[in-house]
Amino acid sequence: MSAAVVTEVEQADVVDVRDRADVRRQVKLVVVFAIVALLLLWFALDISNATVSYTLGDTVSQDNPPKDLNGLAVVWACFGVALLATGAAAINKIPRGALGALISVVVGVAFFVGFIVWSYADQTNSLAGTLVIVNPLPGTVKLATPLVFGALAGCLCERAGVINIAIEGQFLTGAFFASVASSAFYSAEMGLLGGIVAGVGIAALLAVFALRYQVNQVVLGVVLIALATGLTNFLLSQIPDDPSIKSYLNEPLILAPMPDANMPVLSPIAASLTKIPVIGPTLFNQTLLVYLMYISVAFVTVLLFQTRWGLRVRSVGEHPTAADTVGIKVNRIRWQAVLLGGVFAGLGGAYFTVGSTGSFDQDASAGNGFIALAAVIMGRWHPIWASLAALFFGFMWTLQSQLALLGKFPPELLRASPYLATIIAVAGFVGRVRPPAADGEPYVKS
Repeated sequence: MSAAVVTEVEQADVVDVRDRADVRRQVKLVVVFAIVALLLLWFALDISNATVSYTLGDTVSQDNPPKDLNGLAVVWACFGVALLATGAAAINKIPRGALGALISVVVGVAFFVGFIVWSYADQTNSLAGTLVIVNPLPGTVKLATPLVFGALAGCLCERAGVINIAIEGQFLTGAFFASVASSAFYSAEMGLLGGIVAGVGIAALLAVFALRYQVNQVVLGVVLIALATGLTNFLLSQIPDDPSIKSYLNEPLILAPMPDANMPVLSPIAASLTKIPVIGPTLFNQTLLVYLMYISVAFVTVLLFQTRWGLRVRSVGEHPTAADTVGIKVNRIRWQAVLLGGVFAGLGGAYFTVGSTGSFDQDASAGNGFIALAAVIMGRWHPIWASLAALFFGFMWTLQSQLALLGKFPPELLRASPYLATIIAVAGFVGRVRPPAADGEPYVKS
């Protein structure tokens, strides 16, 4: 038998064997896209009055009057997108990488657009009048700001091998001392500095007990939250009700949106960019704290993945013994990462006073530190993905507040959906979720 015939026989016997992981990925995509398509089909069939009102702004005003929209056509279009994605997934035509992720994002956007239109259609609550679909993105960015800062703090700490459960405690102390600093110095910007100092203070306690005394880091985080809660409540109770004294301690100035902040160069630029439809109010009609958030996400990402120090942080979080053998001071790097994380957590805490409500109240952070920690896990300990998870949480809260008056969907279930998404992510439905190998393990030099 000639060599050519043998080659043809061998090629005929070759069986195209797919990787099991690829098969599981295809099944997950088909299931998710099919569920989305079925829900959108139900939305379309359930709508009686196709007309809904919307505005591109975040509020209804003379500059942003409501317009009519054929909601039924929009929902059917979203159903078509989901159906096409389901068919493509069924024949395994959804590629891996950026294009596949983009397709998933498009399907997700189509679902939320259809869900919002369905929620606003067929309104029966006459007491509230006719509710208009408004742009949820400005509120999303605003509500996600502390979560992003907390997620960045969590990424820095856990990439270095230190579990930071105490983000909630850093939020509380940051909020309180931001209020005090802003009140004392009559400056909202000084409030940000006060929040940073408080966040770094709690981070220093975390580093001392976790790295020097090797206390269990999960228990330590819970204790630090209790400490921050008790401390801020005690200090708040010591502030007299006398307005002349209280004005110096707990009546802070609030950060103004950048177009109204009267900052040279930046305010005029922001005012002009705010006029861009949809994107303008979302990105540019925000406070200085939101601009710091944009910079912080880029800074932490570059710092962790494009610098020598970031490589050392990731090495002590994955294999501290190997890092030590090449001369890296493991606990020194961990100290630095934890303290830097305290800077961002303190800024996140400052949001709850000088960034939004003003004066400090008990439990001002309302559990947002735990939500930031969930964003870290959902984002796979990566600054960008964790920030996107935080934005998703903020988006769901914004929807919950907007849809609460409509009564077509339980707002409590909508508020709980980010936690359900986190559980699904941790369970591995969206891929492998693995923390740094040495996360939570103290290192003792042998």
